[in-house]
Amino acid sequence: MTLSPDRLERFARHIVLPEIGGSGQMALAEASVVVLGGGGIGSPALQYLSGAGIGTLVVVDDDTVDHTNLQRQTIFREDQIGHRKVELAEVWVREFDSEIEVRWVHDRVTASNALSVVAGASLVLDGCDNFATRLAVSDACVSVGVPLLSAAVGRFQGQVGAFAGHLPDQACYRCYVGDAFDADDCDTCAEDGMLGAMAGWTGTFAALQAIRALLAPTGGMGDPQWSKLHLLDGLRPAMRTLTVAKDPACKGCGAT
Repeated sequence: MTLSPDRLERFARHIVLPEIGGSGQMALAEASVVVLGGGGIGSPALQYLSGAGIGTLVVVDDDTVDHTNLQRQTIFREDQIGHRKVELAEVWVREFDSEIEVRWVHDRVTASNALSVVAGASLVLDGCDNFATRLAVSDACVSVGVPLLSAAVGRFQGQVGAFAGHLPDQACYRCYVGDAFDADDCDTCAEDGMLGAMAGWTGTFAALQAIRALLAPTGGMGDPQWSKLHLLDGLRPAMRTLTVAKDPACKGCGAT
């Protein structure tokens, strides 16, 4: 695969970065990223993954646009209320960059279909809104050897973690939260509130970490930061980083 003159010009600001260069931009163009959730995290993540020239994007969501979404879900408009988010996301990406291959899945991800959703991806970026889906996706990623970027946001806080539980010395998302959350019981922003810009920070930071992970084979941006969980605080503002230990007894990625 080679980059056309138009693509070289479009991504010139990437290519002049020693950490990316031509080989890194090629790696991004050859990558396939599954974005789970087209909402507060998925919207800004899609914008910057598209801007980075990711070759293939798969958007997964079973929801439609609601009036309350517009405060933070930046790829939708008032006249699109009631329409499927995944279809609108495809339109947005195609209008932004016609050379990106984009597909969508209008379905809720569960333990029964998670494998088929994530199989073949270079990386999965999960911005969904419940633990049952997050854990099903994590287990599927471990099973097929796909890295997982997990992002969540609420009120003035966000978190972004990079997990590669299929590797012998790295944790999976289940190592982080355990088994107690195999249910649809995440807090909702309708109950707790959320600063719209906080979703933007979390989603764009998730896109940055996804790009970092995709460039890891080229050595471009250094450590892919597997098993690192970054906590974002919008009030202070500040960010701190935790290391998640691999649980040998984890039923998702452990030895037992």
